[in-house]
Amino acid sequence: MRRDMWKVEEKANRGQVKKKGAELFKTVEGVLDTSTVMVLYELENRGYFNKLLGVVSTGKEANVYWGVGDGGDVAVKVYRTATLDFKKIWVYIVGDPRFSRIKKSTRGMMFIWAEKEFKNLKLAYDAEVRVPEPIVQRKNVLVMEFIGEGGAPAPKIKDAGLTTQELKEAFERVVDYIVKLYRKAELVHSDLSEYNILWWKEPVIIDLSQAVMLSHPLSHEFLVRDLKNISAYFLREGVKVPPLEELYYQVTGEAPWKQGSM
Repeated sequence: MRRDMWKVEEKANRGQVKKKGAELFKTVEGVLDTSTVMVLYELENRGYFNKLLGVVSTGKEANVYWGVGDGGDVAVKVYRTATLDFKKIWVYIVGDPRFSRIKKSTRGMMFIWAEKEFKNLKLAYDAEVRVPEPIVQRKNVLVMEFIGEGGAPAPKIKDAGLTTQELKEAFERVVDYIVKLYRKAELVHSDLSEYNILWWKEPVIIDLSQAVMLSHPLSHEFLVRDLKNISAYFLREGVKVPPLEELYYQVTGEAPWKQGSM
């Protein structure tokens, strides 16, 4: 995937990719604002994708489109101002040294939220956590690896119909991801559950906008919440899960009481 993206970058830098604006406009007409459409035109013209083939996911904060390009399929995530809960996301942004100059306008916060996910994905990807490979981010648009095939997104882990053995192995892999996020990327996902883990031959972690650095004053609280959520899901699925204190030590290397109450 990375090699293919390098090819796209080369074409983009040489300006060898032509705009197919009419096809793109048909996909997003009446759905996105003019500013967002212009960002999509720019990214298409620079070769990150050739066309968009419809929405594959609609969430509280964003729509994800299936994009097709010379380097393969991509996911194009478009963050929406109308449904973004700024009071809710503020707690994940404040205190992050990467975003010390925060524009408290609606669009400014949305741009930060998109940039935050891009940077968090890159940190996670470089730490060998299985996440969609981030490709580029412009304003409220994020282009990343498409997890799935032929425009069909990979299922959430809760909908994948895994066997007991597959669930056991998935739990171990997810815990390994949490460890790598914490120790290598120095991040806590902060909203990890069965709803933002895809299954594509292995677990794939998604939705990292809210991930925080370890220096965040609530990182301990968020980590404990992630561990509780993951433990509860796999327990319901019949997987034998270690005690929370043991998981916490596995991730941090510290006893939980050093950080406060569990």
